[in-house]
Amino acid sequence: MTETAWDTYAQQKPQRRPVNAAGETTWFNWTQYPDHGPGAEILGVSRGSAVLELGCGKGGNLAHVATLGARAVGVDLSLAQLRAAEARWSDTAELELHQADALDFLAHCTDTFDAVFSVFGAVWFIDPARLLPAIRERLRPGGMLAFSQRPPAEGCYGCQASYITRSEDEDPLVVKRWDYEPPRWTRILRQHGFTGATAHVLPAPVGPRKIGTLLVRATMGPATL
Repeated sequence: MTETAWDTYAQQKPQRRPVNAAGETTWFNWTQYPDHGPGAEILGVSRGSAVLELGCGKGGNLAHVATLGARAVGVDLSLAQLRAAEARWSDTAELELHQADALDFLAHCTDTFDAVFSVFGAVWFIDPARLLPAIRERLRPGGMLAFSQRPPAEGCYGCQASYITRSEDEDPLVVKRWDYEPPRWTRILRQHGFTGATAHVLPAPVGPRKIGTLLVRATMGPATL
């Protein structure tokens, strides 16, 4: 059911624009709004870094990481998303793409990474009690975990239902997501051995019916007892 849901989502989500407002052919965007918010500097990526994206989708952010000189590895459950990424970025950047569940990939991967990130991706849709320990195993000392997602609706915390619409004649597909307020995210990360955890909501652009974007960061630290 989950794979079907994300393939359905892939059909609804358009490809990234040919260039952004600055005329760049690749760029990094943490938010749901074009040309808004911080970029790849959040990750501290440098030439030779190894970077993993969990839920890479059509690969726009990952392609930008690759153009910075990093080894760019992406994982997504949807084959439709990965095919779109290959079609769009094969002449622009070298990407290592894997069709897999994020937890399964982390469990079988033997590589380590300088940064792991997720933009409205797998970190939002997997129980952090299961996912964060798996990420820790693949992060190098001092490595960065960063992810973004929509902030939670007031009073709706923990595991929630997320709906992917289909045709008018079909019921929506349902996937689980995990929503927490910023202070709770920092506590969860500390409980799983991450240090320097920060979480805050990036303000939305000016306009009606717009909400901000939750951005969370932490680094690989010693395990807590």
